[in-house]
This record gives sequence, C-alpha cells and structure tokens, in this order.
Amino acid sequence: MSRTENTRGPLSGHLVVDLSRALAGPHAGMMLADLGARVIKVENPRTGDDTRGWGPPFVGPADDLQSTYFMSCNRNKESISLDLKNDDGQAVLRGLLERADVVIENFRPGVMDRLGFSPAAMHELNPRLVILSITGFGHDGPEAQRSGYDQILQGEAGLMSLTGSGPDDPQRVGVPIADLLAGMNGAFGVLAALVERDRTGHGQVVRTSLLASLIGVHAFQGTRTTVAGEVPQAQGNHHPSIAPYGLFACRDGSVQISVGSEKLWAAFAAAFGLDPAAPGFASNAERVRNRVGVIAAVERVFADYGAAELLQKLNDAGIPAGKVRSLDEVYAWEQVASQGLVVDVEHPVLGKVSLPGPPLRFFAPGDSAETTVTEHDAPPLLDEDGQSIREWLGLAAVAAGVK
Repeated sequence: MSRTENTRGPLSGHLVVDLSRALAGPHAGMMLADLGARVIKVENPRTGDDTRGWGPPFVGPADDLQSTYFMSCNRNKESISLDLKNDDGQAVLRGLLERADVVIENFRPGVMDRLGFSPAAMHELNPRLVILSITGFGHDGPEAQRSGYDQILQGEAGLMSLTGSGPDDPQRVGVPIADLLAGMNGAFGVLAALVERDRTGHGQVVRTSLLASLIGVHAFQGTRTTVAGEVPQAQGNHHPSIAPYGLFACRDGSVQISVGSEKLWAAFAAAFGLDPAAPGFASNAERVRNRVGVIAAVERVFADYGAAELLQKLNDAGIPAGKVRSLDEVYAWEQVASQGLVVDVEHPVLGKVSLPGPPLRFFAPGDSAETTVTEHDAPPLLDEDGQSIREWLGLAAVAAGVK
C-alpha cells in the first residue's frame, strides 16, 4: 500500500492527506509522518511542490536534479500528482478524504471552497476528518487575503525588529522560522483535535497562521510591550533581561555564557577574580542597566584565555557555556548522532543520503526500551506513488492515461 508501511509510532494507522506546499504545511505533515502516520502528499502534476524548484543547491544527475530544500520537509511521505481542477483529480481526492484522518492545506482563504472542498463539504464526505488549515496572516480580518511568506511575516510580526546588531540593523532569523513554527503549531493542533475526536466521534477544523505563530513566541518581549509599555529593539548577541548572557570575545575567538541566577553570578565572579558586589554588578537588574560595563569586564578577563581553555574553565565552575558551531560541525558532532538527529535514507535518484532527523524520542514505560521509529523513507519523487495509491483507491482503471 505504501513504500514503507508504518506499523510503529504513536500515529500508526492514521492517514494524512497533505495538500500543502512550500514549508509550513509540509513541515506539519512531516512531523505527523515521523510519528508513524501514513502521509500522502498531493502535488501539482506539472511542477510539483514549489520547493522542488527552490535552489541551488540542487544535487544529482544533470537531467534529474533534486532540491535539497524539498528534501528538508518531505521525508516519510508518498507523492501523487493531481489536477484538482478536473474531474479525475477531484475523484481521487474525494477517495482519499473519505479514508483520511487528517487533511492539511495552506491555500489562501477561499481557494478550497472554490474547488468544492470547503470544510463543510469535506466533513460531509467524512465527519471524522480533522482539517488543518494554515495561512499567512490569518483566515479572517482585514488582511486575510495577503500572501504570507516567511520573511514578510518576520518583519510584519516584529521579529526582525528584535533581531540584529542594533535598532538600525533589522535581520531575519537564519531559518524560515515563521513557517516552521506554523507547522509545529499545526501538528500540535491536529493531535489535540484527534484526542477530542476520540471523545466526540467528530473531526474539526484547526487553524493557525505564520502571523499567529510568531506572535505566539514573542514571550517576554511581548509582555515587555503589553505590560511594561516598552518597545524592545535589537541589541545583538546579548540578552535584554539577563547579564552577563551572550557572546563574548576571548583571546582566539568567542564563547557564549549564560549567567542566569545570582548563584551563577557568584560562581562566575569567583572563578575569574571579579567582585560580585561591586557597584553596577551586585544584582541582575544592576548588571542589565550596566550591560556595557559588564560586557567590558567579562571580555577583559576572557582576553587571557583561548576558547577551548575558557570553555573548560567555565564548565569546571558550573557556568553554562558553549561555542558557535557551523552546521558541518553540528552534523559531525557525536552528541547530535547520539540523539538520532541525523537519519540515513535511500533516495531513488541520489542513493544513500543523510537528513536532519526528527526531534522526538519515545520510550516504553519505565524508560526500559526506546520505541522511537528509526527507519525512514526519503522524500518522494513527484508522483512516485501515484499508481499504487490509485490502485488502493480502486481507481486505476478510471485514471489510466490521465495526469
């Protein structure tokens, strides 16, 4: 029935129909696939998911190049190409929806309705269906129809005003964080709706957006605005509410430290010969107000140490610390491998490739044995599973010669 039938994982036995493209919806679908669900990705028959064309980098033979961007968010899925504007595509989709537990879509508001698959129509086909819908700015309100791409939302939702070397240097986060958070929130909402369905027997619509997902992680910067009446601004690699906390220069590079309590401050000061009770240093609030002086004092004592020696001294003193790794260093790191955060898959064009792995692990009661799914499928080629899915639906004869 599928390339690798999932028989393990918390969502084993659940079917997800993924109509989404780009990143937010596909990331949600991949999270559900990692948990054991069977995820069928429905793609445009001409070009497939937008991200199949996003690059470079592309890898593979010149006549069959593969996008590494697409590979980042589509492992453990099957692919079928359908034109949802014709009768054949709609018939196949209806067959999938009748059997599905979850459907994911991230079209602009109203597109699914115009295709004949409004939430009401889908629930008429399958009352138990959980519908995840992700948009850029929300499903209603005065700007609901705006296109929502990650960097646009990072700016509109205020994240870029908090990120950068200073107020005049707004910077995007180095990954599409709005999309990724929307996908995570979507998957979280789907799981809650499936739990409620067990009680009620009925599915429901779960909505989230890139805007909501970014505002949902404003955290202390949000309450700093709404409660304290302050407008936070970017200030580089130092924490706005804790000091010392950030990236500090040393003799041959830099290290990061997090002195998040007075106990840690006392230990840090003792290790490096600083007076913990000096004016401007005696409490976290004083150190935050005196941030420039604190940074200067810390970097003055760090100047005598190389990064490796300094990290060892900080560790010995019990101070949370670390270095800034490049991604090649991250994926070669033994700790990353030990957590299952790199997985090997067999790709039909590329052969064996390594992908960033899923972030969750599962264990039997009493932590006696790990039950995490460790075998994964490569992201599918366009329509790689189309024929087998049609045969499973009993529509192979109807679909003969149709794309």
